[in-house]
Amino acid sequence: MLGNNYHKGLVEAGCDEAGRGCLAGSVYAAAVIFPENYRNEQLDDSKKLSPTRRYALREQIEHDAIAWAIGIATPEEIDQLNILNASLLAMHRALDSLTIAPEAVIVDGNRFKPYKNLPFATIVKGDGKRLSIAAASILAKTYRDDYMLRIAEQYPVYDWASNKGYPTAKHREAIELYGLTPLHRQSFHIRKSTELDLFAHL
Repeated sequence: MLGNNYHKGLVEAGCDEAGRGCLAGSVYAAAVIFPENYRNEQLDDSKKLSPTRRYALREQIEHDAIAWAIGIATPEEIDQLNILNASLLAMHRALDSLTIAPEAVIVDGNRFKPYKNLPFATIVKGDGKRLSIAAASILAKTYRDDYMLRIAEQYPVYDWASNKGYPTAKHREAIELYGLTPLHRQSFHIRKSTELDLFAHL
């Protein structure tokens, strides 16, 4: 089973994001606070779970967490700030939206900007090590997938219902044929070929 709190004795929020490597759509982040001694053998990195399992666990997370929230940064903000800073902004927005104020933060990966001077830790592959980060990864992924399904109805030729905005062959081919939409990340400078210049600090 994954580990519980990193900062013992503090109300700790775990954070993760979804959608950094996409060519289109917003980046989503989630923050989750569990009871200090919470246990759940089913939680894991969202990438290791089937869609059906992710959505089932989303319901359980929302029931069991003492607080959870979603934060979003738009394609326009990604273009203005770059994808790393937009991802961190989405995390801060998720933390801002929690109904219980955290006293510490743990984050998947190795980059974070201090939040309200709280103690924090970045944990590489943290979504496979800590329960609250794994839960955040599941919430961020499923809520972003829901969003991509909605916007896929506006632009069906890009196959976002299947690729969720990631640079699949079908997505790249549609860009070559139809160009970019307002929901594409313009700063990624998507070239006319299978080569993509993702210079926006992925």
